[in-house]
Amino acid sequence: MEKIVNNCYFCQNIVIRMRSLHFGFKITAISFFLLLCLAVPLHTGAQSGKSSAQLKKDRQKIETDIANTQKLLKKTESNQKAAVQQAALLRQQISNREKIITNLNSQIIQMDDEQEQNEKEIKQLQKRLSYMKADYAQVVYNAYRNRRLLDKVTFILSAEDFSQMFRRMRYYNIFSKSIKEQSEQISKTSEELARKNEEIVELRNDKLNTLSTKEKEIKNLESDRRKKTRNAEQLKKESQKLSAELKQKQQKRKEIDAAIQKAVKDEIARANAARSKSAKSSSPKSSGETTAAASSSNPRATTSITMTPEEKSLNTSFVNNKGKLPWPVAKGAKVSDFGNYSHPDVPSVQIENHGIDIMVESGATARAVFDGVVTSVMNIMGTTVVMVRHGEYLTVYQNLANARVKKGDKVSTKETIGTVAKSATSNTYELHFEIWKNDRYVNPNEWLARR
Repeated sequence: MEKIVNNCYFCQNIVIRMRSLHFGFKITAISFFLLLCLAVPLHTGAQSGKSSAQLKKDRQKIETDIANTQKLLKKTESNQKAAVQQAALLRQQISNREKIITNLNSQIIQMDDEQEQNEKEIKQLQKRLSYMKADYAQVVYNAYRNRRLLDKVTFILSAEDFSQMFRRMRYYNIFSKSIKEQSEQISKTSEELARKNEEIVELRNDKLNTLSTKEKEIKNLESDRRKKTRNAEQLKKESQKLSAELKQKQQKRKEIDAAIQKAVKDEIARANAARSKSAKSSSPKSSGETTAAASSSNPRATTSITMTPEEKSLNTSFVNNKGKLPWPVAKGAKVSDFGNYSHPDVPSVQIENHGIDIMVESGATARAVFDGVVTSVMNIMGTTVVMVRHGEYLTVYQNLANARVKKGDKVSTKETIGTVAKSATSNTYELHFEIWKNDRYVNPNEWLARR
């Protein structure tokens, strides 16, 4: 400490000038340095807690998905036609439980780090408090020994001249303020120490609860894995029957896909024809607009939608929200994924899926994933299909029992499109959802927000 004071020009200067006052008051360089410098607020360097808060937020989302999937699983237990759907739900549930166990492990590690950090800070606070109390006691003792000289009026009026009087007034104020600040800092440090000790207790309790939750999730995971094994054995026994049913369903899906693809191309042709008619009815203002009108003169020859400035703005907003679009249902579990692949439970069946299939509860509604305009409300092979355009992108909502919108309606994000219908083959309620860019379908997983 003496070394620190000796290296501090400001402290040396103040101490020398105070000692130059011939009033017999004794103060050490260490005491004065502590009075001025120890009042600086303690920076603990504690973590912001954002990482821990985000982990808890993610955990809540996963727990919600687990609860929703569990409800759907219970409804498929007595449904003999839904063995394939149950297998898909069990895969989803196992994946969710693995995610939450990973999340819990991360939370435990985070708590260990926070606890270790708090314990280090507690030691620093205790050491700092000990130093402050010792030096404060020394200052109080020195003040007591020189109590007669501490009378403010006597101290100031005994000055030899006005200049010394002014300096004494200033130094007396500095000294008094420093004592007060150090006293307050001792109090604050004591409160901080108590708070850190409380945090340690809370962290230990949270850690115990998290470990308990982790143990339950591990047991649930093992239970779901056993159910999946039993389900797989059952599917294997009925593989021929299931293969025939899935092939029939896949054939119907292809016919619906062909009808949707035709509807998409018709919408592109209709939109471009409307643009071409509009362009011809008004005189072009520039050569650029003439070119645009000419390109639309044969609308069925193009596979891209010619957009208005308003539609271009909507299209840009849609693209900017890639990976952040809300799901087309509020709650549900994905039971069939996008792409071409062998069925995970009946490998003899080749799946060709232009979108995703989401299983929901009875009465669930489909909702728009983004602002747009309803371009088609169709009935294709006994199922209602709604198409919504967002610039050059189209979202398709298939297998609806009814539609709550009509062609030409403007819809906003999360606005209800219709009620999800029951699947004829499985007696479960499933929404088929697709995203198209002009006349080509794209992977919805890349556009929807992660769950």
